[in-house]
Amino acid sequence: MQNRFYFKGSFSNIYKKSSKSSEVTSQILYGEKFKILSKNKNWIKIKSDFDNYTGYIQNKNYSKEFRANYKVSSLKASIYKKPNYKTNIFLSLGSKLSVKETNKNYVRIDKNKWVKKKDIKNINYKEKNFIKIFKKFLNIKYIWGGKSYRGIDCSALLQIFYYYNNEFFPRDTKDQIKYLNGNLKTNYQKGNIIFWKGHVAICINSKQLIHAYGPEKKVLIMPILKTIKRIEKTAKLKVKKISKIKI
Repeated sequence: MQNRFYFKGSFSNIYKKSSKSSEVTSQILYGEKFKILSKNKNWIKIKSDFDNYTGYIQNKNYSKEFRANYKVSSLKASIYKKPNYKTNIFLSLGSKLSVKETNKNYVRIDKNKWVKKKDIKNINYKEKNFIKIFKKFLNIKYIWGGKSYRGIDCSALLQIFYYYNNEFFPRDTKDQIKYLNGNLKTNYQKGNIIFWKGHVAICINSKQLIHAYGPEKKVLIMPILKTIKRIEKTAKLKVKKISKIKI
């Protein structure tokens, strides 16, 4: 029996338990592939194909038939009922698309669902400029478990770069630390990933980093050394590892 499905909603929270009052642990994006581990009338327990993440989503908005050939390259892409008829629904950066029809400025991804060509790239397109990806999320709200334009957490900000480039990367900070090699050198450079217990930030140059920072409730750029001192003072956490983004 085929057990490969594709999410077809804008995006959805992934819950720890089959209840909307449960903790949100992550999110699933349009076109993301998953397995169904169990199901009932209202909920399905899923396992993400990309990072093996498990949790619960509502039992709707998914399909067996899907062939991703494009992806969303803007922070959020408007969905149009037909060309020039915009809806209030958006797809987030990294959403995978199955383009079925094109015209001058739009592509059709499903019945009554069109997006603008300027908001998408070919599925195999690689974006080596990681700063360009991270800066798309500047000032986006910090939300625990988020990985979309509505809100994102620190580990998802890092993971979304790899997801966009079709490369595996763990979802949670504790797994990201184990996955990457590193050390504790202090001559920070562009592309360094700084890990604390439960937090991660990425250096955009030798002086500044970008992260989804809970105390500031958003994604922002901060001075590296001041941030390290602040986290040590307020959260009593020291840097655990310094790694490097692999492109």
